[in-house]
Amino acid sequence: MNSLLIILLIVAWAVYNTVRIKKNVHMLQLNSYRNERYFRWMKEHPEKAIYLRDIWPALSFVFLLPLWGSWWFWLAMIWAIASYILLTVNRPKTAEKKKLAITPRVKRLFMTTGVLYVLVMALSLLIGFNDTFALAWFLLILVLSNFLSYFMVLIANTINMPIESQVHQYYFNDAEKIIRSSPDLEVIGVTGSYGKTSTKHILKEVLASEYNVLMTPESYNTKMGVTRTIRTYLKPYHELFIAEMGAKQEHDIQDICELVHQKYGIITAIGEQHLETFKTLDNIKKTKFELVETLPNNGTAFLNKDDENINSYQQKNNCRTMYYGIDADDLHYRAKDIQYSAKGTTFTVLKYDGTNVQIETRLLGRHNIYNILAAIAIGSEKNISLEKMARAIKGVNPVPHRLELRKTSEQLTLIDDSFNSNPTGAKMAVEVLGSMPEKKLLVTPGMIELGDREYELNKTLAHQAAEVCDFIILVGKKQTRPLQDGLVEAGYPEAQSYVAFDLHDALQKMREVTADQSSVVLLENDLPDTFNE
Repeated sequence: MNSLLIILLIVAWAVYNTVRIKKNVHMLQLNSYRNERYFRWMKEHPEKAIYLRDIWPALSFVFLLPLWGSWWFWLAMIWAIASYILLTVNRPKTAEKKKLAITPRVKRLFMTTGVLYVLVMALSLLIGFNDTFALAWFLLILVLSNFLSYFMVLIANTINMPIESQVHQYYFNDAEKIIRSSPDLEVIGVTGSYGKTSTKHILKEVLASEYNVLMTPESYNTKMGVTRTIRTYLKPYHELFIAEMGAKQEHDIQDICELVHQKYGIITAIGEQHLETFKTLDNIKKTKFELVETLPNNGTAFLNKDDENINSYQQKNNCRTMYYGIDADDLHYRAKDIQYSAKGTTFTVLKYDGTNVQIETRLLGRHNIYNILAAIAIGSEKNISLEKMARAIKGVNPVPHRLELRKTSEQLTLIDDSFNSNPTGAKMAVEVLGSMPEKKLLVTPGMIELGDREYELNKTLAHQAAEVCDFIILVGKKQTRPLQDGLVEAGYPEAQSYVAFDLHDALQKMREVTADQSSVVLLENDLPDTFNE
């Protein structure tokens, strides 16, 4: 009987522990498998890393203390088994915005974590089997291993790092070999604090009018994402490869450049983003310009000259540089006669040789004009006519969740800018909202990963929104404290704002507020699961 109860306890413990491990591995994946970011998540959300309810199985110790015969042992075992079953059945079930991707790396992580837990279980059995007093140690070890599952995953990830490094290096070497075996392939790198994904999509449509083009899909903008694209999708018939390049710390762009050996480089804009890792704006500038500084002698850089942070950087590479913009002097490609409407944007592009073309697009916002200018500049470099490019641009659809205009009903229009948010991009999105004639609402949890300036920059966003919005819905009571303070500081009427518990609550309030008249709602940012309150 004793052995049967111990087996049942181990099964119940293992099932519940699997649930806990999966949750923590998911958080580790969302934090890019980086221990320092994973640890920061734990510090900011300790109640999600360590569940106080996991103490329930430990209450079985109460029954073990008197040590009054076997029936007391059975009661302790039954309590612990029942506790694990109830914890599993009644675990919090939150909607996940981004599911755990079961990749080979995740499988290896599960395997290593499982081995650690087998060692823990073996140790607990060795200490506690057939000894009533030692059963207390048996239960204590099992309960603690549950309670500290966050740290078990952290340890497993640390153990796996040398293995993952070797696996990654193999993939990188293979991808670089594929690139080098395609001598006629030309690579275009696209980076920036915002606008790079939209620019990539516009550029792909423009170039595809005359060339076989491959681009990194979705937001595959890390070195591993670019590597996966090359190994999976790059074929001998591709003539151009557009590689989106993201960065969260110094040398991230340079690492991708060393892989793909780009001939052309576009920097869309530079702003305050990921300041928790970059620390300073100068570090962001230096990292983004790694794309330009690593261009070959026959390479060409395409830069947004209206961006003050791009313009202020002292470029060291003397490669050919082309400038595009709206307001700056000495531009190679300029947009003028700009007009906005709910249907999109129209403007004229003037090329440095005196030619021009009228552009019509469904894309919204001033920053999309810059993105289009960058695509036209590259297309001209590849000898595609302005008229052909204009036809391609007219058919470009908004990238999902990046100022995507959606009519959801006769009365409600959504401007979906929920993919991510940064100070400059959010300001432009609010400006787009302000240009709409209908009732204007903003739904946002604010901006993240802005380091010491996060509070100040979110307050500024609140000031900008207060100038144009008829109603503001903030998502998350703790997360949006800077925005709440900013609205008070701006003198925004309290009756015209609402602090929602979560996104579901926010959308319910949005439907209530927009029920009486035609409205446009800007959904600005949607925080990942790691930031759920």
